[in-house]
Amino acid sequence: MIAGAALAVWRAPGPKLRSAILHFAAGVIFSVVAVELLPDIVQHHAPYEVALGFGLGVATMLGLRYFTQRLEKQSETALEMPAAPGATPVSSAGTSPLPWGLLVAIGIDILIDGLLLGIGFAAGAKEGTLLAIALTIELLSLGLATAVELRDGGHSKGRAVAIVAGTSLMLLVGAGIGTTVLRGATGNLLEVVLSFGLAALLFLVTEELLTEAHEEAETPLLTLAFFVGFLLFLLLGMVA
Repeated sequence: MIAGAALAVWRAPGPKLRSAILHFAAGVIFSVVAVELLPDIVQHHAPYEVALGFGLGVATMLGLRYFTQRLEKQSETALEMPAAPGATPVSSAGTSPLPWGLLVAIGIDILIDGLLLGIGFAAGAKEGTLLAIALTIELLSLGLATAVELRDGGHSKGRAVAIVAGTSLMLLVGAGIGTTVLRGATGNLLEVVLSFGLAALLFLVTEELLTEAHEEAETPLLTLAFFVGFLLFLLLGMVA
């Protein structure tokens, strides 16, 4: 994520490249879900636990979306009310105000990513490793997007990278919670946890990554990036 922010402030990627990265990341995460997590969930034949975990996952992600969208709207409203006509909103320290709605939304998203890492490693070392690689690609694109937003908001290059670096620490918090709380999870509890992660990852792919990727006009090459990401991690899962 820090590397993505540094790249963005050095040379911001064009919309087509960013869309390609998002498509690729979506394909990678979808591949991990389909090839690694889903078979583990199905083989235990625990439909009630799966329904409970999946329902909790969907409800949590929808709740987080509602909460973060409200924060973003409040941030946008505050930025649209300058102190004087034509003035740029600034804080008391003389710098542009932080877009707290955006940063809180990103922080929560990264925290969930960390929890998903814990869930992945609870399922097995192989699943956790593949998921870590997949989420790394997703966070690269997120770092790019966040740094671009901060630069557009008037923040310096160094400040933008520092803010992204601080926000990315939420991944360590989430992963720490996931690996400690979920380490001893077995049987039915593990099924609930894995199903929760399954729902959260599917939501991430369909409602976040692909939604943002489709803001750019779709082309065959951009669509191909999704399937390349899927195939790459399908093959990696077979040979690892």
